[in-house]
Amino acid sequence: MNIIFILIPIAILFVVIAVFVFFWAIRSEQFEDLDRQGSNILFDEDATSTTTSKRPSDDHQP
Repeated sequence: MNIIFILIPIAILFVVIAVFVFFWAIRSEQFEDLDRQGSNILFDEDATSTTTSKRPSDDHQP
């Protein structure tokens, strides 16, 4: 029964920390643009440099 007196304040502390982190994330606009990061993986950043640097003469085999 004595362990309940220890576990309840610890659980309340965890809830307070979770609520604080949640409201911090909302205030710092962490949830504003959820679609951009998911679509960034579809685009290649080096698309222009790989198409311009590769020439047909570079593909010859010995």
